[in-house]
Amino acid sequence: MKPSLLLLSLCALLGTSLLAAEKKSTPLPNIVVFISDDHGQLDSQPYGSTEVRTPQMARLAADGMKFTHAFVASPACGPSRTALLTGLWSARNGAEPNHKPKNPGVASLPPVLRALGYEVVALGKVAHNTYASGHGFDTTEGPNQGFADTAAVAKYLASRDAAKPLCLFVGTRHPHVPWSSAEERTYDPAAVKIPPKHVDTPTTREQRASYLTDITKADTLLGEVRALVREKIPGDTLFIYTADHGSQWPFGKWNLYDASTRIPLLIAWPGHLQPGTVSDALVCWPDLLPTFIDLAGGTVPAGLDGKSFAGILRGTATTHRDRVFTTHSGDGDFNVYPIRSVRTRDWKYIRNLHPEFQHHTHISRSSGPSGNVYWQSWLAAAEKNPAAAATLLRYTTRPAEELYDLAADPDELHNLAADPRQATRLAGLRADLDAWMKQQGDTQTVFGKPLLQREPVTLIAPGNAKKKSP
Repeated sequence: MKPSLLLLSLCALLGTSLLAAEKKSTPLPNIVVFISDDHGQLDSQPYGSTEVRTPQMARLAADGMKFTHAFVASPACGPSRTALLTGLWSARNGAEPNHKPKNPGVASLPPVLRALGYEVVALGKVAHNTYASGHGFDTTEGPNQGFADTAAVAKYLASRDAAKPLCLFVGTRHPHVPWSSAEERTYDPAAVKIPPKHVDTPTTREQRASYLTDITKADTLLGEVRALVREKIPGDTLFIYTADHGSQWPFGKWNLYDASTRIPLLIAWPGHLQPGTVSDALVCWPDLLPTFIDLAGGTVPAGLDGKSFAGILRGTATTHRDRVFTTHSGDGDFNVYPIRSVRTRDWKYIRNLHPEFQHHTHISRSSGPSGNVYWQSWLAAAEKNPAAAATLLRYTTRPAEELYDLAADPDELHNLAADPRQATRLAGLRADLDAWMKQQGDTQTVFGKPLLQREPVTLIAPGNAKKKSP
């Protein structure tokens, strides 16, 4: 269904949903969603990390359900959050590159919840930039970069009408860059674990310690929000912790590897979800609001990409999707590298639409403090260390196709696309992605000016002024 037709469908549904809400005899569940910024799934205690301290996430997982196979639609803030709020992937909602709002006429889903009787509120970074005003919230408040404390949440909950059901989204800035300073770090750089795709340098260790510090800051805020919810929101309440994509490290954010697209999803719903349960169902961010609408007794609009997984939360289903699709188009001239992928439970196929482009991001092209500080140490290490040089080459130069056996190779280190034993599997996943891109109306547009292979790397300063890299 085209977005314009979807808008007409939504308008019709608002009326019917309101009637349905009036007929409901049971109270609507309150819904609270706490969103962190740039937090990959594995960097938390509930998902197996032994180095980062996230006791509040661990407590939330113990209180409810942990989803082990949750994914975003896109690995950049704007496209990911727009897909969440519209239930549509980027090609259909228009927010393909980062820092672009949805297209005019594309409907959002908060108004459907409003018609069901909810007060729908966004505090902090929920949508990207200033785009929350276009998604139909009753109230929006807070800095675009997200909150670093919970003062605004406490103030809002103290003044609202508690008799009305609430759907509240709260967005923190942590662990988005800039990370904590050396004086604020609560982790020892010498003791941190370096991921297999990273280059181990003293600066990398310092920055990873700062990144882990910021995850713990997000965890602390999560605990504070849960405490406020228990105190200020009476009755039946579903509480969610999740993140918009993975961390701003090479092979993380702005990529379609699991380090970026696989995110934490922890849901507690006292009286409904058995504590300490685990679901391995494949779900994705565009599924969240359709699920909320379903749980509230409303009719999920037709033509969405997102699908309700309310059955999993009600205990009537154990599976949801058999594959998930992810897309990335770019982020200004820092990152001009369109990618598409399809992932089943055990396999992933990635298509780099323009392998003749160099792959770069803010990490390797920004003259600001958003990653280049440790990237320079990687460049220096690559001059003497063949393994470091191989990591940089893998980061900047990608093949047209990548295929990974995720059960055997969860870090996606061994590309099997050229393995003749995987030819049938490769052809099948390639066809799946082709069909999905056609269904989505994906024009494969290149946004920004790419940096071609063998061209000199330039750094981009604020205002897009470029200078030659040292």
